[in-house]
Amino acid sequence: MKRTIISDILKEKDSKKLEGEKVLIKGWIKAFRSNRFIQINDGSCLATIQAVIEYENFEEDTLKKITIGSAISIEGKLVSSIGSKQNIEIQANKIEIIGTANPEEVQKTILQPKKHSMELLREQGHLRFRTNLFGAVFRIRHSISYAIHKYFNDNGFYYINTPIITGSDAEGAGEMFRVSTLDPKTPALNEQGEVDYTKDFFGKNVNLTVSGQLEAELAALGLGKVYTFGPTFRAENSNTSRHLAEFWMIEPEIAFADIHDDMDLTENCLKYLCDYVLKNCSEDLQFLNDREIQEEKQKPQNQRNEMSLMDRLKFVTENPFKRITYSEAIKILLNSKPHKKKKFKFPVEWGIDLQSEHERYLVEKEFKSPVILIDYPAEIKAFYMRQNDDNKTVAAMDVLFPGIGEIVGGSQREERIDVLRKKCADFNIPEEELWWYLETRKFGSVPHAGFGLGLERLVMFVTGMTNIKDVIPFPRTPQNANF
Repeated sequence: MKRTIISDILKEKDSKKLEGEKVLIKGWIKAFRSNRFIQINDGSCLATIQAVIEYENFEEDTLKKITIGSAISIEGKLVSSIGSKQNIEIQANKIEIIGTANPEEVQKTILQPKKHSMELLREQGHLRFRTNLFGAVFRIRHSISYAIHKYFNDNGFYYINTPIITGSDAEGAGEMFRVSTLDPKTPALNEQGEVDYTKDFFGKNVNLTVSGQLEAELAALGLGKVYTFGPTFRAENSNTSRHLAEFWMIEPEIAFADIHDDMDLTENCLKYLCDYVLKNCSEDLQFLNDREIQEEKQKPQNQRNEMSLMDRLKFVTENPFKRITYSEAIKILLNSKPHKKKKFKFPVEWGIDLQSEHERYLVEKEFKSPVILIDYPAEIKAFYMRQNDDNKTVAAMDVLFPGIGEIVGGSQREERIDVLRKKCADFNIPEEELWWYLETRKFGSVPHAGFGLGLERLVMFVTGMTNIKDVIPFPRTPQNANF
């Protein structure tokens, strides 16, 4: 008999249509009670399906192996359930134990059906996919990833794979992982006693990429509209709830576009992705929404989220994004009650890089809508961002969301070669390292723009998870590279 996926059974709301149908399911045992009722989940959805057995119909050796965590195969007939928690259940007539789980060992793991701390869930990362929480998170992560590709494909973008190993530092921060095949104990040295990278595999010093943007620009200046979606790496020695050493970025680039086109694209894309999750991940989303409500009740009143998870997603889909300049935002913050009453932890003045508390005030208190800030001070933004006519600001934008602050950063790119060369000099970037990037400005240069959206930051927002380590399958952080 062909196996049936549990989600395909449970999505049928009218149990009468299924009654009497013979099925074969395979999954893992979540619970076994009264020596009669087995709860099974196969990862296809949050819910379990119940199989009912008649004890006397099965061998004792098989029954002993029906334990939490074991993998099981069940054949039987679908019948309407008299229980309150399910409409349909399986009347089992054949059971096969595929993989056993020792009850004493299970007791020590997160497979035990009870509430576990987030720390323990991270420690047992090899098992956390089997929990309701992480099953929901990673099914939603999959749906978002699919929706990203669908959105850009449906809007005429071409998917570009940019290099993972690169000789350029797009952000200019220098926090990159070196890639080398030189002997770490006795590397080849040059006459100055420094490592001679001409003897290395690529003949030069190369690193894992921090961004595919610069290479994506090259593609956009020939294909018109492109996007990247791939892993990026940053060797920042930070172990906070917002940092990873390895993460995934979505970076679209559009030719013949300015900062206003960039803002339109960003708003449209984010609304689409949030709406997609609301429409296609309702079961997992409701579970995470209810979980967050219970978690919020444990917090002091002044630290609770004012909006539920569902409300925050609808907040994005139902409200136009407010667009203001960085300078206007600074004035608003300087005149705000939190600033005047010294409630902000970080200072407010023109020229600062806004902190999360400032960004959330603008979104949640001042405008009560998502916010796009544009025209940032040039000193705090990257070299490739287009210089504005005031010579103080650049055509940069940040998108701010409730509960999280900045979720997207983007800009119009500097298309004028003379200005770009001066920017390279100002940022101490040798022209010979980016000769290929500069050359695109010699041959039919056009205004173009793009943005970067961190997948993990977006998954945090749509799932309500508060630690970025909990929205990527295998987190890479300082002193941690398990698996």
